[in-house]
Amino acid sequence: MNRAIATFFYIGHLRPAPGTWGSLAAAVLGVLAYQCGAGWLVPLGAVLATILGFWAVPLYLQSSASSDPSEVVIDEVAGLWLAMSFPVIPLMMRGVEMGFFSGAWPGWVAPFLLFRLFDIWKPWLVGRADRRGDAAGVMLDDLWAGLFAGIGSILLAALYHVVLFA
Repeated sequence: MNRAIATFFYIGHLRPAPGTWGSLAAAVLGVLAYQCGAGWLVPLGAVLATILGFWAVPLYLQSSASSDPSEVVIDEVAGLWLAMSFPVIPLMMRGVEMGFFSGAWPGWVAPFLLFRLFDIWKPWLVGRADRRGDAAGVMLDDLWAGLFAGIGSILLAALYHVVLFA
């Protein structure tokens, strides 16, 4: 079970760029949940993926030669759902549609792109967590990336709505 969770039901075995595949799967599931009227599943999913990740990743690493194997993507799922929570909650509270290519589509595209940027670039606390080289670091770097991506998404939305169209 820990292998299925750590690889997000084996999506982490897709190549190339398993982290991007895991993030994309999380984005698709988040948008689908939102479109079905269950946008609250995005922040709840972030919490559950984080808890399950902190349980599954250490167990998975016991049988791995790497301290951060590329197939482990539950951390990307938790981080992306955290990032998506920032725009999803206010959009949901205002009853705004969010779709793949309609409505408030930047509500999932901006967190996705910013999350991938921070996850790859690893600035500041993201890089510090990644350099831990342990199971907690595997999870924490993506949670920091998700936090920064979520904040960045809200800042970009504010820039767009307030500054550019004031």
